[in-house]
Parts: sequence; C-alpha cells; structure tokens
Amino acid sequence: MLRLPTTATAPFCPSEVQGTVRVPAGVPAWKQMLRFLGPGLLISVGYMDPGNWATDISAGSHFGYALMSVVVLSSLAAILLQVLSLRLGLVAERDLAQLCRDQYRPWASRSLWAMAEIAIVACDVAEVLGSALAFKLLLHVPLAWGVLLTGLDTLFVLGLKGQGFRQLEAIVLGLIATIALCFGVELAFASPDWMAAARGLVPTSAIFTNHEMLYVAIGILGATVMPHNLYLHSSIVQTRKPDGGRKGLPMALRMATADTVVSLLLALLVNGAILMLAAAAFHRVGGMRVDSIEDAYRLLAPLTGVGIAGVLFGVALFASGQSSTFTGTIAGQVILEGFLDLKIPCWQRRAITRVLAIVPALVGVLMLGEHAVGRMLVFTQVVLSAQLPFAIYPLVRFTSSLKLMGVYVNPRWLSLSAWGLFGVITAANLWLVAQGFAG
Repeated sequence: MLRLPTTATAPFCPSEVQGTVRVPAGVPAWKQMLRFLGPGLLISVGYMDPGNWATDISAGSHFGYALMSVVVLSSLAAILLQVLSLRLGLVAERDLAQLCRDQYRPWASRSLWAMAEIAIVACDVAEVLGSALAFKLLLHVPLAWGVLLTGLDTLFVLGLKGQGFRQLEAIVLGLIATIALCFGVELAFASPDWMAAARGLVPTSAIFTNHEMLYVAIGILGATVMPHNLYLHSSIVQTRKPDGGRKGLPMALRMATADTVVSLLLALLVNGAILMLAAAAFHRVGGMRVDSIEDAYRLLAPLTGVGIAGVLFGVALFASGQSSTFTGTIAGQVILEGFLDLKIPCWQRRAITRVLAIVPALVGVLMLGEHAVGRMLVFTQVVLSAQLPFAIYPLVRFTSSLKLMGVYVNPRWLSLSAWGLFGVITAANLWLVAQGFAG
C-alpha cells in the first residue's frame, strides 16, 4: 500500500509523499463530496489532451457528425473502466501496477510494464506535439523550436515540489476550466447543426466498413480510454481516506464514483464540442478536410468570422498540453514504482519521459514536415488503443477476484460488461491490423 503521510508541504509525486485528504463521517453528503472531488479531475485531463483534439478534429472535418457515437460510447467505456480502477485502489489498497507485480510471474509483469511505458511515451509524444503547436501558434516560433521548448516543462514539475496534492488538483481544475470556456465560446461562434449532431449519436455500419473511418474511430477510442489512466486512478484515489477505516468504505466508493462520473462527463462534453466545432466549421464548407490542428487554428477565424476564435483555440491547446503533463508525470511514477518497486526523483522521471517523447516528435517533424503533425497525433492515439487490452485484462481480473475484493467483488453484470468491452477493443484493433495488411 502507498504510505501517504499528511505533511502539508508534500511534493506531488507518489514516490515522494502525497497529502492525504481525510473525509470525516457524519458530515453532510455535499461536504463529503467536496473532499472527494479531485482524483476524477486529474484523470479527466487525459481525456482532453492534444491527442483527443487531433482525433476529434479529424473525425469532424472528414466525416461531419458521423462519429459522435464513437465519442459518446468511448466515454461511457472510460467511465466503466475508471470506476473499476478506483474500486480496486480503495478496496485492495494497492494500485493496479503493484498488484500486477504481486500476482503475475516476473516475465509477465515486466511485459505489462513495457506496454504501459509505451503508452506513457505515446501519450507524451502527443503532449509534446500539442504544446509545440501551441507555442508556434501563440509565439510564432518554428514547430521544431516549439518541440524543444516543451522540455522546459520539467521546470514546472520542479516548481511544484513542496505543493500538496490539493494544490495540484486546483491547478488542473483551472486549466480544465480554461479549455471548457474556450470551446464553449468557439462552439457558439460556429453555430453547429444540432439535429445532425443528434443523428450522429446513432452508430452506423460505415464505421466498420470504411477503413479510414475505422482508423479514426480507433484513434478516438485510444485517445479517450487511456491505459496509463487505469494505473494512475487506482493509486491517486487512495489520497482520500474516510474516517472509520473499512467501515467508511461504502461511502468512499460512492463519492469516488460520483467524482469520476461527473469529471468524465465534463471531458465528454469537451470532446463532443471539439468534434462539433470541426464538423460545423470545416466539414460543411464543401467537405473541407482539415488534417492538422494548425489548419484548424488558421481557418477558424475566417470561417467563423470572429478574429479571437484562433487565439482561444491556441490558449486552450496550451492549457491542454500543460495539464496533461502533470498527470502524465504522476502516471509514470505510479507505473515505475508499482511494477519495478523503483523510486527515482520526480523530475528525473519527467526528464526521461520527455526526452523519449521529444526525440521521435522532433524526428517526425523534421522528416515528415510540420503539416504531418495531425497524422502523427492520430497515430499516437492508435498506439494507445493497441495497449489498452494489456491494462484492461488485469484490471477486470483483479476486480472480479473474491480473494482481493471480498464483498466488493464485481457483480456479474459489471464483470460481463467489462469483459465484453475488452473483447470489442481487442477485436477492433485486430480488425484494423487485418485491414491494413489487406490494403
């Protein structure tokens, strides 16, 4: 179990001590809810990162509102899996990575660790590309220089040393509010077709028969249900400690579930807004195909007739990249400590991960050109989707174990739903690979 001393000056990395938020019994439910709010917000950041932007913009500009159903279903799948993750952390008092190390043979545990690290790097590549684009759009620097500037985020991580977990959650909340406000305003400028968006909520067979649509759909899935978030949530939810020990567990599960559902529904609204913005601004204009975030930024102002639209877009993109940086750092620490029982300073973990992301991002920009960023971002999300089954399988297995979960073991309907989701995600990835070979 992670030991979480309550020192008020704790750094925010799991390996270095987090602040525990005590939840007293007997207080009104709304006060308990306020104390539990936070972990869900940190998790929701991963559902609004630059990778999501790329897949949602690609989906909206290429296919209009047709993939709205994929955004909604992916978000519902994410809610189900994140609820399983928080239940595992609160009940077993171990995170998913630790349990993989405990329950599996060393070769299997190390293999899962490698998959999780691939997911972390793929996610960080998306954050590097997104933040670099924000630097280019707002500061007018070359994209390659923007990629290098993202290395400075290690300084932000160092600056958070001495800050408690609640302070980090407050920073992330501010960044999420910035993203939501910017897209709310831009959506009002774009005047989407709400009836068409409603029709897009119904899945169509074209998603499976059109290879390009399937590729983008799987990218949306990978961008929405992020493997490292399953490891992260099972750890950070343990920063909430109800008074009364195990007697307070039912209340803790209810409050943590509410925190997660509300936070991920907010992420769903943001992702839906991005897709609708792209569909309204680009798809309806002669079927315009916008393949990059930069093109979306450049075209928003003239197509909406509002000059500030592009600036709001750039600000939201920067907020998205920075908020994802914080949670990516914590997830990397959780995975490293859980699987390998290895503790290194948080800034070192951040620096290693960022270098591993900067190198391929910079090579890609220099070799493929700046206009290939959109395709690179979508590819990172497809990589994330390919890693999902390797995180979902142990999660469902552990939460379905009577030995680990006791009376809180998954009910039969929940286990069947989770295993069904595992099968659908695995089949979709295999289908995409098969179509790629067939093509």
